[in-house]
Amino acid sequence: MPTLTKLQSQIDQIKARNKKVEADKAWETSMTRKILIAILTYTVVVIFFLTASLPHPFINAIVPSLAFILSTLTVPVFKSWYLKK
Repeated sequence: MPTLTKLQSQIDQIKARNKKVEADKAWETSMTRKILIAILTYTVVVIFFLTASLPHPFINAIVPSLAFILSTLTVPVFKSWYLKK
């Protein structure tokens, strides 16, 4: 039979795990993360367009970044719709 100390230790471990999971979820849904990914996407695409000598790399690289932002805005809508069905 578990002792009170052992049970308290298990509870503390569960609380620590829950705190980490909550922090990870907050990061996954944060606007900071979305903006960071959009900026990194833009940068990588610009570098690719410059390397490939494609026209207007700084303007054309906006499209994939905007597509990412648009997808992050619409996915929650579709998720809630899906969960209702």
